[in-house]
Amino acid sequence: MPTDTAGLSRGLGSRHIRFIALGSAIGTGLFYGSSESIQAAGPAVLLAYLIGGAVVFLVLRSLGEMAVASPSAGSFGEYATRHLGPLAGFTTGWTYAFEMVIVCVADVTAVGVYMGFWFPDVPRWIWVLAAVLLVGALNLVSVKVFGELEFWLSLVKIVAIVAMILVGIAVIAFGLGSGDGQVGLSNLWNNGGFFAGGADGFVISFAVVMFAFGGTEIIGVTAGEAQSPEKTIPSAVNSIPLRIILFYVLTLAVIMSITPWEGIDDSGSPFVEIFAGVGLKSAAAVLNLVVLTAALSAINSDIFAAGRTMFGLAQRRQGPAVMLRLTRNGVPWVTTLVMIGALLFGVLMNVLMPDKIFLLIASIATFATVWVWLMILLTHVRARRAMSAEETASLKFPAPLWPYGQIVAIVFMAAVMVLLGFHEGTRIALVVGAVWLALLAGVYTLCVRPRRSGPQPMTATEHRADKVPDGVLTNPEGPAVPR
Repeated sequence: MPTDTAGLSRGLGSRHIRFIALGSAIGTGLFYGSSESIQAAGPAVLLAYLIGGAVVFLVLRSLGEMAVASPSAGSFGEYATRHLGPLAGFTTGWTYAFEMVIVCVADVTAVGVYMGFWFPDVPRWIWVLAAVLLVGALNLVSVKVFGELEFWLSLVKIVAIVAMILVGIAVIAFGLGSGDGQVGLSNLWNNGGFFAGGADGFVISFAVVMFAFGGTEIIGVTAGEAQSPEKTIPSAVNSIPLRIILFYVLTLAVIMSITPWEGIDDSGSPFVEIFAGVGLKSAAAVLNLVVLTAALSAINSDIFAAGRTMFGLAQRRQGPAVMLRLTRNGVPWVTTLVMIGALLFGVLMNVLMPDKIFLLIASIATFATVWVWLMILLTHVRARRAMSAEETASLKFPAPLWPYGQIVAIVFMAAVMVLLGFHEGTRIALVVGAVWLALLAGVYTLCVRPRRSGPQPMTATEHRADKVPDGVLTNPEGPAVPR
């Protein structure tokens, strides 16, 4: 199997990348976190998902332009280093890795909640621990195994979502099920109106809505291990709008048509609760298996993305050199183990505060996600402004609406950051985010900047010229390190 110059295996095809993006974006934020956004905004959450999805599409097109032009495992962290400076690249890369850890904690928390549907008396942390160890082990095999696993896990939830929409439409149209609640499209404007949560609730819902879209930027990370980035990346990015309409807007419209929005709570997945509520018990059990699969899929993608990001940081001397170590199959095993270790913290949090963890984690993840998206947009703006007219014309996948779309997206992201401070439940995210960025700035100043001023790592050409034995990885800070 061909490998890239860093030793990572290029084992991901078009279908892998498309479904990896789905696996990371369509998971806990939709299947579990949607109840939080529905409670905040009422039916108007549909509009929030459309607006948020449109802005995220602009982010992904900006990232896609850079990823096609220069595919890299370091992705947006490397692009930020190149165009905004090493400190920007350092904070962007590590904040993305931090985002994936936090999102993973939310995903493994959801696994515990879903398992409670069948085993209500078993402590949640047991299922959380099992999920961490299982998915972590699978990520250590090879990128080809990871890609195939993610393809099938994502395929299961896509088929299930489509089936759920069709069954939901049948429930609405023909009154299937034995529930006593009101079923119909009128639920979207009755019970307080479309904007039942008011302007405040509509705005606050963006905190969870943007969390739901977090992970779509993994498309840029996969470019480093894609077989044909110039073909696979545009295909994956351009399919995002359809996914947003189908998997978020249409799905939640069906849910709120079957059960009035105020009857949806966070005791479990709203998908499962709705079908159990209308008397379709077997459908609810099957759907619980699907949302469990979706959570495992998201964890799988998150571990992959964080590991590759930390690998890219180590390549740029912005992370410990030990993170460059690979297995014989081209998998960065140290970074994968780091992710597994970090997720064990999520197990502890599920022991100490099982009822409050999700909103807290979702808020912190939203801060990290929006920060990364903001840096992607700023990097893209700086990169475009530095191009000549000939270079711009030669772009294979130029972002649309330049530059006004990017400016609107930047303003929107900044507004979401400010928004987190207006709600008591999400305010801690700003505190954690500020402390995190200050910590990164301190680490960069004291540890990373002095190191970067020293001898630089060998390039791929120098690596081959020196005839480093096959199976050995060059360590930029010392001697060759066996894989």
